[in-house]
Amino acid sequence: MTTEQAGSPSPAPAEQLSIAFCPCPPLLLPAVEGRAEAETTALRQACADAVEALLAASPEAVVVVGPGATGRYGAGDAGDLRGVGVDLEVPFAGGTRPGGRRTPLSLTVGAWLLHQAGHSGLRLGAGPEDLGDVLAGLPGPVGVLALGDGSARRSVKAPGYLDDAAEPFDAAVAAALAAGDAAAVADLDAAEGERLLAAGVPVWRAVGRAVAGRPVVAELRHDAAPFGVGYLVASWTALRTAP
Repeated sequence: MTTEQAGSPSPAPAEQLSIAFCPCPPLLLPAVEGRAEAETTALRQACADAVEALLAASPEAVVVVGPGATGRYGAGDAGDLRGVGVDLEVPFAGGTRPGGRRTPLSLTVGAWLLHQAGHSGLRLGAGPEDLGDVLAGLPGPVGVLALGDGSARRSVKAPGYLDDAAEPFDAAVAAALAAGDAAAVADLDAAEGERLLAAGVPVWRAVGRAVAGRPVVAELRHDAAPFGVGYLVASWTALRTAP
């Protein structure tokens, strides 16, 4: 006899949700970077470690969510890097098909990260506004690859030039990611993030909402801005209540 009363309903099982937060600059791909830089090599390794930790949890599906994505993406869809001067096509999941959706750059980089990690399981793509609905329809352990850069105003050579508010903004995001503070991530100032060209804010907010109220084990793996853009890498493990 368990401590529960006979005939009483059992609590819903807790399902693991593993999350890898990675930036998505195209220079993560060696074909785009060209000559290797120490800063990029360190960032690429941190992303690889975060994705490896996500996959180590054996998720039944991985949801890739990134800025610029709307709706859902899946098998047969693909993206390319022609916009950054490299004639390279990256299938999102499996091979490409005529009429497949074109993935935005963020999901194209995410697909490459999963390819590099050897992931061949179920893979879905989603926009930040669609993440909650996608997760709600996926029973079992699920992984989320959450893509997005921090502020692009960290230096005078940054894409958006220097803004003194950029470094404190990124520092607050880093602190929330390090602490596994889902509420703080969900409450990030969307307008300030847009002003500071922090493309990851909508994604981070969506992930924060998705794990609201759940205990989170967190690790901040990387926090740097070598090119005037904040690059944050983190791993979260949370519990999600199965339907």
